[in-house]
Amino acid sequence: MIGAIDTAKARRESMRWAVLLTLNNARPIGAHEALILSTIQSIYSDATQRELRCELDYLRDRSLLSIKVEPHGPWSADLTRLGVDIVEYTVDCQPGIARPAKYF
Repeated sequence: MIGAIDTAKARRESMRWAVLLTLNNARPIGAHEALILSTIQSIYSDATQRELRCELDYLRDRSLLSIKVEPHGPWSADLTRLGVDIVEYTVDCQPGIARPAKYF
């Protein structure tokens, strides 16, 4: 189908942007995955911990955030300098993140 929307792709990319915004609001401390998941579930009520961890891992691979894994399992995350620059629109955002166009 030409012009069909890939909803799974749109969901992933939108979720990544929401994660970055959440972590930007949690600066300079960062955030526990429970807080991030709660925020994501306010947008996607069926979002899971596994889905969130996949997107956190993707963003870590892009050097936009760092992840700390606790010995008993939970994750926490914090933005890197590049992650802050992406959220603040000071650098270009490559495909894979649904960052809205700058309007200001």
